Amino acid sequence: MAGTGNPNARKTDKKGMIKGSGGQRRRGLKGKGATPKAEDRVYHAAHKRKVERQRRDSGRHTRDTTTELVVGRNPVIECLHAKVPANALVVAHGTGNDDRLSEAVAIANSRGIAIREVPRIELDNLVGNTLHQGIGLEIPPYKYAEVRELIENAADQATPGMFVVLDNITDPRNLGAVIRSVAAFGGNGVIIPERRSASVTAVAWRTSAGTAARLPVAKATNLTRTLKEFQQNGYQVVGLDAGGEHTLDTYDGGTDPVVIVVGSEGKGISRLVRETCDVIMSIPTTDWVESLNASVAAGVVLSEFARQRRVAK
Repeated sequence: MAGTGNPNARKTDKKGMIKGSGGQRRRGLKGKGATPKAEDRVYHAAHKRKVERQRRDSGRHTRDTTTELVVGRNPVIECLHAKVPANALVVAHGTGNDDRLSEAVAIANSRGIAIREVPRIELDNLVGNTLHQGIGLEIPPYKYAEVRELIENAADQATPGMFVVLDNITDPRNLGAVIRSVAAFGGNGVIIPERRSASVTAVAWRTSAGTAARLPVAKATNLTRTLKEFQQNGYQVVGLDAGGEHTLDTYDGGTDPVVIVVGSEGKGISRLVRETCDVIMSIPTTDWVESLNASVAAGVVLSEFARQRRVAK
């Protein structure tokens, strides 16, 4: 009969925790918390981008004090042939052997360079991607000279000092080519600014064909002050730029110590550096050629000054 029965009787079909469950049902209903950000999930592409970004940002602060890893079979062999200083040849486990790998190993053995085998995933992490062809060359940071040291060493030579200062040159291939030209034509060294400039990386090493091992390169905190220091030591500072009061045909660079300042093909020499130069000189070319590549311009002037010095002997 409806409405009868004990109203205080316990109902056994009530949902939720029941006696003896140990709270398992309650724990099962608890939430798992907020979903992690995509960049914090190790399997997500955003996480890989985050790791790569951190690696690049870290490299900006440690570039001058950490080793550099050149990867790829042809670049590694080029560095080995150019006698670029190296700490180790790194080879990933399971890398397929071919003539280039065998050649790299043979050269490394002949030069006493350690050969280190690592898991492929370790090389992936070092490079930041998988485009390394299973091989890398670990290169120590370049040891830059001091400008004062270069000036003092040049003063002890029989011929007048000859240096190249690079302004706004950011391509390491240009830097390597200039180093090679300065060495070829009897120059004493190259000076680059600390900021906004190419550094002596593996690319510059390869382009210099190994001459960076013998020709000193110095970094200058302030190019204007560095040029004034050269002037105080008896150097003529010659800036290369269009529309100068001299051309290569009319300027005598064979008798006095000289500093040749080379700017980039696009920007040229910066204003303060230009104002510090003793002479602005241009290179005669055909009318329809607007300008020369920086390393080519440096090579042309170095060659002519070296010729003048040979004649003056």
